[in-house]
Amino acid sequence: MKRGIAILLSLCAVVIVGYFTASKWAIHHKTLTLFDPLRTDRTVEVDIAVRRDREWEATAEMITLPVVILSHGNTVKFTEYSFLANVFAARGYMVVSIQHDLETDEPMVTKVGEQYVGRGMQYNRGIANIMFAIDQLKKLQPNSDYRHLTMVGHSNGGDISMYFAKRYPEMIKKVVTLDNLRVPFMTDGKFKILSFRSKDPVFKADPGVVPDDDICQKAGITVINTGFQHTDMSDRGPDEVKSSIQSIIDKFLADEEEATADTGARGMTEPAAVSASVVN
Repeated sequence: MKRGIAILLSLCAVVIVGYFTASKWAIHHKTLTLFDPLRTDRTVEVDIAVRRDREWEATAEMITLPVVILSHGNTVKFTEYSFLANVFAARGYMVVSIQHDLETDEPMVTKVGEQYVGRGMQYNRGIANIMFAIDQLKKLQPNSDYRHLTMVGHSNGGDISMYFAKRYPEMIKKVVTLDNLRVPFMTDGKFKILSFRSKDPVFKADPGVVPDDDICQKAGITVINTGFQHTDMSDRGPDEVKSSIQSIIDKFLADEEEATADTGARGMTEPAAVSASVVN
């Protein structure tokens, strides 16, 4: 009897330790509503995801948090990419998801024949939102690295991410896109790019957006051809799609951290090894 009680108490102790350990590593989400006075007090909502222990360390000036800027797809909300935010936050990043579109904005249209099918206005608005959010966050969380950003985005948000990288390459560490369709990839090799491509009969990338295999290999671009639908690459999608994307991103980040530790340079080990983990 005493032995049984002792075992029970030991198990309870293990559960309690596990609980506090899990709490320590828990990811904290916080939503802010900001107002940009230079754009008639335009509302800019952001969701911040960060591991609690890393947030505490940054507040204590023990570390500098790496920063991810996450941009949503058209008609999808900034809060509907928690599966992406969490995988980066688990790796120690502060993830800033930004709501780019408002209900009062004009609807996005396609103008065939124009650059980026006429969506330059939306991309420039996205850049303004990102720059404003960064300026505000510098006051709230100054111990974060806003000079070497990781840009992440789905669909139109992926195009905003790539467009931002084209405009401000000196601010970019890496780019991750989920089926961006309009803005061509950067191919100068200044930063690593990981892109998931759908197999969707409706959503097709414009010609010239995705480089051929040879250019990708030379430029440090990893293209993951999947069997996923375009619209499944958000929290609305099936769990198996989200889990697959998470596992590949986690490997991408792990490989980069390992390469940085070994050589002091950013990058993945062998892009083809990651590509092989998804079957068309």
